[in-house]
Amino acid sequence: MIELTINGELVSLDIEPDTPLLWAVREQMNLTGSKFGCGVAQCGACTMHLDGRPIRSCVMPIASAAGRSITTIEGLGGHNGELHAVQKAWIEQQVPQCGYCQSGQIMSAAALLQETPAPSDAEIDAAMSGNICRCGMYGRIKKAIKSASDASTDDVMLDNAEQGG
Repeated sequence: MIELTINGELVSLDIEPDTPLLWAVREQMNLTGSKFGCGVAQCGACTMHLDGRPIRSCVMPIASAAGRSITTIEGLGGHNGELHAVQKAWIEQQVPQCGYCQSGQIMSAAALLQETPAPSDAEIDAAMSGNICRCGMYGRIKKAIKSASDASTDDVMLDNAEQGG
C-alpha cells in the first residue's frame, strides 16, 4: 500500500511500487488530464507537480512519491472550481489547438510563475524547453505566460492597495 497526497487528498493505493506515477494517477485515481506522450520524460505531456516542483510522471515510480504531495492539472485551480491564472490566460490567448500537450504546458508554466512571478523571455524559454507542442503554439504559450504573470502582479498590487500597503 502506498500513501500520498493527490490534489490535497490523502490516498492509499494498492499498486506495484515501480508503477509510473502517471499510470497510478490515470488508472487508479481516474484523473486523466495528464497525458502519456513519450514515456521517456522528453515531451512534457505528463508533467505534474511533486511538492510544488514540475516532474515527468511517466518515468517516476509511484514509490518515489510515497508520503509526498502531488498536484495534477485537475487540482491546479481553486477547490471551488476557479481556474488558475495560467489556465485563464491559456483561454484568453487561445493557446490550445489539438490540446494534447496543454496540461503539461500549463503545469510547467504554473511552476515557473510560482518560482519566478515575472519571468523574462529567457526564463520562460528555459522553463518550457522540456515541453513539446506539436502544433507549434510556442508564441501563444509565451504570450499566455506573460499574461498570467501580469495578472498575478496586478492581483498582488491590488491586494496590497486594499490592505493599505
